[in-house]
Amino acid sequence: MRHIDSYRDWILLSKVSHLGPKRCRELVRHFGSPGKVLSASVKKLMEVPGIGKEVALSIVRARESVDVEKDLEYMDEVGITLVNFQDSLYPVNLRTISDPPFLLYVRGELKKEDENAVAIVGTRRATTYGRLTARRLARDLGRRGVTIVSGMARGIDTAAHQGALEVGARTIAVLGCGIDVVYPPENRKLMEEIVKNGAVVSEFPLGTLPEAPNFPQRNRIISGLSKGVLVVEAPLRSGALITVDFALEQGREVFAVPGQINSPTSQGVNRLIKEGAKLVESVEDVMEELGFSLCEDRAAMKRAEEKERSLSLEEKKIFSLLKDVPVHIDFIISGSGMSASKVAAVLVGLQLKGLVRELPGKLFVKG
Repeated sequence: MRHIDSYRDWILLSKVSHLGPKRCRELVRHFGSPGKVLSASVKKLMEVPGIGKEVALSIVRARESVDVEKDLEYMDEVGITLVNFQDSLYPVNLRTISDPPFLLYVRGELKKEDENAVAIVGTRRATTYGRLTARRLARDLGRRGVTIVSGMARGIDTAAHQGALEVGARTIAVLGCGIDVVYPPENRKLMEEIVKNGAVVSEFPLGTLPEAPNFPQRNRIISGLSKGVLVVEAPLRSGALITVDFALEQGREVFAVPGQINSPTSQGVNRLIKEGAKLVESVEDVMEELGFSLCEDRAAMKRAEEKERSLSLEEKKIFSLLKDVPVHIDFIISGSGMSASKVAAVLVGLQLKGLVRELPGKLFVKG
């Protein structure tokens, strides 16, 4: 299993009962390696502050009682790598938080350029406005070289990852379950696309189910990987606001997109703005606050411009009527002066070129 064998002691130690990331880190620092921790006597283990007899006994018994061979075989088969807190590949931003993960299971690749990252988070029950806004902001940030971090949940998270992928930008998904568990299940294809153009990460052992207590723990990693957290849509009780709390503790910038005052999904973000979060109308608001001086992806912009220049007169006319918010087909027919059948045919062509998307209810939107 090549280098996979070097993961054995790290995984085994992480699975010991009563040990969290903090204690695992302290033990490895004290003894020098996970292998030395696991081979230490109960007496030696109890010399480490915070390690009582019960925990020490659990560590001593772990080498015989905890089986990691199936994990190693699966990781080798699927291509999962392990990044420990001492590894040079460990994300720079994550090192600075008070409780960094002991281990990260990784599919895909973490890169140095991911230091320039922004988390985009929000409600699972997103409105069309919320999903489109998250997608657009992720695209615009991605074009400027920013890595998009989110949690691969339904709603805003999914839209953020999709927006980054649409422009070939890097994106990182942080899971609240084992990296071998796809949650939500309908995001299996999205997960594979993220692996190809970024990374999917989890601190949880293989097979860990997506249970409620895992998600706040996951959220500290989302904010920890990022320079700032952008909330697009969130009610007053939302996991996204937990991510904001971690961001504030970690010294990260907090941004919020304003929403309709009568929408429950906007109450949380509007309150954040009242409390001092930076109001975001465009990516320039984020770039300026974080001091990013990254250039736009000129190649991506050029490809988009070339696509638009190659349109027929009819396509250009209809494309000019489309906006970043959904418009009904009746509006397009009325504004174009074309027949309904002609407009429908032209819209199909624009969709095939990746310039237009159709939404439920005969609504159409750019991109």
